[in-house]
Amino acid sequence: MEDNNADVTSHNEGLNGLSQECKPSEEITNGHSNHKPVMNGGLLCHTIKDHTNGGASFRSLPISALKQNGLLQKLSTGDQPKPADEKENAELEKARQEWEALESNQPALTEDSNPTPLISFNEALQYFQTTDLGDLLKNIQPTIRRSGLAAITHFLFGPPRLHRELLEERDLVFAIAQCHVDNSQAVHMRVLQTIYKKLMSSRMDCPRFGSHWENIGFQGTDPATDLRGTGFLGLMHALYFVMDPETLPLARNIYKLSQHPTQNFPFSVMSINMTRITLQVLREEALSKECNRRQQVVGVLNEFYVATYLHLYQLWKTQQKTIADSGFVLKEVELFAKKNPKQMLRRLEVFLRERRAGGVVRGTSPDCHTQQSSPSPGKEMNFTGVCDLPPDMEGEARLI
Repeated sequence: MEDNNADVTSHNEGLNGLSQECKPSEEITNGHSNHKPVMNGGLLCHTIKDHTNGGASFRSLPISALKQNGLLQKLSTGDQPKPADEKENAELEKARQEWEALESNQPALTEDSNPTPLISFNEALQYFQTTDLGDLLKNIQPTIRRSGLAAITHFLFGPPRLHRELLEERDLVFAIAQCHVDNSQAVHMRVLQTIYKKLMSSRMDCPRFGSHWENIGFQGTDPATDLRGTGFLGLMHALYFVMDPETLPLARNIYKLSQHPTQNFPFSVMSINMTRITLQVLREEALSKECNRRQQVVGVLNEFYVATYLHLYQLWKTQQKTIADSGFVLKEVELFAKKNPKQMLRRLEVFLRERRAGGVVRGTSPDCHTQQSSPSPGKEMNFTGVCDLPPDMEGEARLI
């Protein structure tokens, strides 16, 4: 919606002005599917100034009131809002009072309420270890299926196979990647609350549904709708990221960058993409050597997820990337992760060691930003996703 005459100021709200839709074509399978979602950039909110009313703002009114008074239609056609008569003012005041009454009925987030206790990654993992996931385990695809010359080449020159005693742990990871969010499970809800509270430095719970989830980079009011490509594993990785004292500062730095005026991106959607890349690298057995060396799978996967997000963060920040570059950046990150898993983990180790020593970590200087023009708010932008990448599309990258 563009109008050179109307005084319309873009207002970043929720997911920094992004409006997205993700429609599945089929259920997830081991952290991927053949579904190709699209995320189109658009305006979520505007601040509308009425020149005839001394600059009064209609931001506090419900959207239904704006529709009833024809303001949205007038803005979309380029007309200036006309002065409201007494009847219209009365209707707007009535709508405002009704909206405030509705808000008063919403769950109160006060100091007197009892917040849900935070949950550690190990506690959440133990829940899945003791849950019957038999039906999900039947459908997992933990390795890439190869045939013919590709199978022979992989056998002769490919990475080593995962040790037999680690197969059960690996399969558990892929089973979690098929789990849906269950509102009736206290552990599931605690994971969601913990991620939100740690990122936002909040002590109080937030409602299960609402626009506050967009504030941490989900696409809409329900985080579960973004997890079709990675299942609950996408939340488990984010939980690890914010609950480990060593990685929490990095998580908050990435979140801060995701809110930048021009370099913004959806933090949680990007996190899910990092999980998708991590799953694919595990499926291609590129992490088998490190898992065998350390005799664990989950720990290696957690660190590789963080290392992948660190790599993206440093590229995004130092090269002044914007959301328009997202597809290219994701493709670059994925290809590098697949080819250099050991180097990725080594970089994370060096990064954390330098942070512990109190040094300035390369690629994270606050002076790295240079101002760039943000994409035109009225211009539609395809924000394609990678979390649902099927195995036969290796090397391709898209955003949800």
